[in-house]
Amino acid sequence: MKRVNAVVIGAGAAGGIVAKELSVAGLSVVLLERGKWYTANDCHKDDLRNQRTTVLGNAFGPEDEGTPRVWVDAKGVAHTVPASDGAYSNNAACVGGGTLSWGAQAWRFMPQDFKMRTTYGAPVGSSLEDWPITYDDLEPFYDKAEYEIGVSGDYSGTPFHAPRKRPLPMPPLAPNREFGILEPAAKRLGLHPLHIPMARNSIPYNGRGPCMRCRWCVGFACEVDAKNGSQNTVIPVALNTGNCELRTECQVKEILTDEHGRARGVSYFDERGRLLEQLADLVVVSGCATESARLLLNSRSNLYPNGIGNRYDQVGRNLQGHYYSGAMGFFEDEAYDDLGPGASIAVMDYNHGTPGLCGGGMLANEFIRLPIQMVDRMPPGTPRWGLVHKQAMRKYYKRNIAVMGPTQQIPSADARVTLDPNVRDKYGIPVVRISGNVHPQTYEIGAIQAKRAEAWLKEAGAIATQLTGGLPEVVSAGQHQAGTCRMGNDPRSSVVDKSCRVHDVDNVFVIDSSVHVNNGGFNPGLTIMAIAFYASEALVRGWKGGGYR
Repeated sequence: MKRVNAVVIGAGAAGGIVAKELSVAGLSVVLLERGKWYTANDCHKDDLRNQRTTVLGNAFGPEDEGTPRVWVDAKGVAHTVPASDGAYSNNAACVGGGTLSWGAQAWRFMPQDFKMRTTYGAPVGSSLEDWPITYDDLEPFYDKAEYEIGVSGDYSGTPFHAPRKRPLPMPPLAPNREFGILEPAAKRLGLHPLHIPMARNSIPYNGRGPCMRCRWCVGFACEVDAKNGSQNTVIPVALNTGNCELRTECQVKEILTDEHGRARGVSYFDERGRLLEQLADLVVVSGCATESARLLLNSRSNLYPNGIGNRYDQVGRNLQGHYYSGAMGFFEDEAYDDLGPGASIAVMDYNHGTPGLCGGGMLANEFIRLPIQMVDRMPPGTPRWGLVHKQAMRKYYKRNIAVMGPTQQIPSADARVTLDPNVRDKYGIPVVRISGNVHPQTYEIGAIQAKRAEAWLKEAGAIATQLTGGLPEVVSAGQHQAGTCRMGNDPRSSVVDKSCRVHDVDNVFVIDSSVHVNNGGFNPGLTIMAIAFYASEALVRGWKGGGYR
């Protein structure tokens, strides 16, 4: 194949942006994606097969057969699991990645999130560190992501948001019934509610129409293309330059290196199962925290016997997700109006500043609940089956509100991705092995956040409440997975530098959530995008200066 300037691995939130930025700058780019390019027509509204109930399969990939992972439980027992098992820690495998089916909450991290160790100190047994960049470094790229991808919402209701130079490009969606119930209750408690920032069109934007407010949103593709992801924003721009070629159903096997240790391209299996090589001046890994670490670890050679970037055994460590906690509230009157996307109101008062807590988290009402999800969301004491259960479902399906959020997860070096020594995928490539647990301080944060959510619901008039969360056995590494190729200044404790370049290889970059030093108390999607714009600018600047060749 013809040599190109850059090969980008993964067409998700980060990879699509990188491909666009490089191709617009004039570089020739090949964008490789292991999944397909799905549309809403391919992914019908099936309540039992959306991304939150994957037992019947994943509507957006990966396929169940041939792509297993190994999960090590709290007792140290290894389990080989398919992609339909919750322990797999799945995120979408398709063009757009998770942004094709995400809930599209588009939060900025706060300045403190980039200086957690300085702000709080490192809890015993944790690997909590500061980022090598600050919020101010990233602010212009948050702004760029909000305007190029498209974000609606309104931060004006809270003083706790990070500094910004201009408002969001679109107004918020009109409030739903839950917003009307929760907003006055939050204000009575002295909180500062706001309209959730959403990568979702509330008005016509960039040639696409507004949200039609259907109930099926998170976990589903948008039928009117009003939910914004890389598949309908930056990737089309990249392809229209003529400098970018997208190849789908391509599983990358390894990064190829020369006798000097520099990357010379990648080898991959195409849609017909052929093993091919694509040579390139630059390799950008944007696969997600689990798959990006897997690729670096599988890229072994005489100069990199433990994998690229892994000289100090850092690749795969510090795996994080988000521990969700909150509460369900049950009401006498109907609170549910069947108006999507569901999630609409949030508070940021608790992200930082609580004495004794290392961070905190955002709290918001939840997305539209599916009937199957309500089985676990009944008032305390409700039978699991039978007539009384059915009566409770009929009574409370429209008379409940969930308030929850992602807590600041305290990272641990022992929560990690490695390669399983025995299990391989259908291509013969060693698979991801996930092990480790959540740092106990994360549970402390989650428990307090759950009580805060319960207090909000009670103030709003809930006649009964039920706390949600619990103590997961292993690290959460699903759709918010992060941290396995940490950004830092010291190669002994990180994998990439502050421009996302692998310390040991000057023409390999990791640009995705893998580089997160911590994962904030917010959905990380917008931060992934901001970092992709930030790192791409540095990459283009270095390229034009004669670097990386």
